[in-house]
Amino acid sequence: MRNIWTIAKREFNTYFSSPVAYAVAFLFLSIIGVVFVLNILALSNNPYGFAEAPDTRMITGPMAFMLMLATPALTMRLLADEVRMGTMELLLTAPLRDFELVIGKWLGAFLFMLVLIGVSLVFPAMLNQMVMPGIDQMQMIAGYLGVILAAAALLGLGVGISALYSNQIAAFFTTLVLFVILWWLIGAPASILPTGGEVFGYLDMSSQLYNNFNEGIIKLSSVVYFLSLTGLGLFIGSTAVEIRRWR
Repeated sequence: MRNIWTIAKREFNTYFSSPVAYAVAFLFLSIIGVVFVLNILALSNNPYGFAEAPDTRMITGPMAFMLMLATPALTMRLLADEVRMGTMELLLTAPLRDFELVIGKWLGAFLFMLVLIGVSLVFPAMLNQMVMPGIDQMQMIAGYLGVILAAAALLGLGVGISALYSNQIAAFFTTLVLFVILWWLIGAPASILPTGGEVFGYLDMSSQLYNNFNEGIIKLSSVVYFLSLTGLGLFIGSTAVEIRRWR
């Protein structure tokens, strides 16, 4: 556990010295802020107040989508850069287990993402002041839980793919393609196939977020879905590092 935490702190601190991380954070929060303002303006375009009661879906919805686009930029360098710079060999000779290295890298990125998600809480706080008697707290909790679980899963898959490459750009585009498949394409057969379509529907990440968590519904099957993706990504990363060790 000490090794994992040491690596996580190192990676977390590295993000605050990386221009890429600051660019991702700026775009992530500014786009969510713009969407929030546009939604408020659209809903308030009524002389008698809001046309309908606003809720946190206007925040957690775009935030989940932005995660899918931002995560590849945060994970592409985590292990691929170690291979490129030749520091992976040093790490492999250290008293460090393969899974500790991978989990530590993932945890550092996850903590950085939690900071961004935490900063975004300013938007529900503002919305709560605009709505009487206040926003639905349970819906907000469910929505943010979904975003956090999605962040964990996307970062896990991103770390796993980063471990397969020595080139950051290749890791970035491979991760992005995988996320596009999980977000948009994998659920398409659900409405086409006469039987078995529910499997593809279950694997549809956007459906898990928007139809469950974003609506204030916390399903055990959805929690298991995101935790399974997280575990799969960390397993792929640990296996890839172990293969490099024995080459």
